[in-house]
Amino acid sequence: MRSLLFAGATRPDLVAKLARSGPDAVAIDLEDAVPADAKLEARAALADLVASVEGPQVFVRVNGPATVWFEDDLAAAAALAIAGVVVPKAEGPADVERARAALGEGAALVAGLESARGVAEAGPICEAGPEAAYFGAEDYIADLGGRRTAGGEEVLFARSQVALAARLAGVPTLDQVVVDFRDEGAFERDAEAGRAIGYRGKLCIHPSQVTIANRVFGASAAEVGRARALLAAWEEGAARGVAAVDFEGAMVDGPALRMARDTIERAGES
Repeated sequence: MRSLLFAGATRPDLVAKLARSGPDAVAIDLEDAVPADAKLEARAALADLVASVEGPQVFVRVNGPATVWFEDDLAAAAALAIAGVVVPKAEGPADVERARAALGEGAALVAGLESARGVAEAGPICEAGPEAAYFGAEDYIADLGGRRTAGGEEVLFARSQVALAARLAGVPTLDQVVVDFRDEGAFERDAEAGRAIGYRGKLCIHPSQVTIANRVFGASAAEVGRARALLAAWEEGAARGVAAVDFEGAMVDGPALRMARDTIERAGES
């Protein structure tokens, strides 16, 4: 997923419009976007909300494992024809295992690493086998008692830790939200930073962010063309017995080849 677009379960008007901006997947949110006194009503409306979305994969973000709503949210989601469930605030592999047991093997799990303990346990959580994981900067900093800054240096370690742990477990990662949805420039800069760290996609909270996420975490025709040219140059050199070749004024060897192949993969090509 290059983009995962959220809308609250109490906003059926927004849920019905989720597909219009072209996200790879959408998430109907029972957690942060729904106040406590509306949780049961939102859960009861899930079937109609899911049916109103046409096109992208549909996920349901349940309330966290430590809440009283978790088990019933999972049961409601398991009864629906959806792509999977987003489990926020996972703090150990048991949280992934509980969700998996409730849903069965057919649904994908996206684990949210967004607390101090969740980031510290990123390795075991990812090793538990979710289909994807995301880093939640806002909840992470709130849990630490810190504060968010425009530069984001306060979350660089945790953001990188999640990307590393997920990579070692072979789990694709989704990058943090940008809460100022009106600042598209800030979103693009943040997406580029996440892409540079190794994230495969981004959480989106507004339709205007989707196009940017799809572009940053995908690959343009020009990028794919350059990647293929680089691979061709290396293959020509390898045929001559040369392990590193000159390409556009730079020496090309193993790491450059891996990045070129990654570019092609991001474009959905082979």
